Amino acid sequence: MIDDIAITKMSSKGQIVIPLDMRKGYKKGEKLILIRVGNNIILKKASTLNKRLLDDLIFAKRTEEAYKRHERGEYKIVSAEKFLKMLEKW
Repeated sequence: MIDDIAITKMSSKGQIVIPLDMRKGYKKGEKLILIRVGNNIILKKASTLNKRLLDDLIFAKRTEEAYKRHERGEYKIVSAEKFLKMLEKW
């Protein structure tokens, strides 16, 4: 489930600022892993990736497959209420 959403932009040097609210739980100098999935980038703490590498790779693969299905139009539109009820069943 999505905890928070923020918008940022890339500088001319390719640097991206992570908004303050999104940095909670991260420390200065902490190593981060970037996983590219099509046009999307997943950002993970390196310390947690080491502990759960297999789970993270499975998640990345499932995310990639879901985006491909979405791009092919293989999805259905539901109301917010119905979507939340579907999530509760998971």
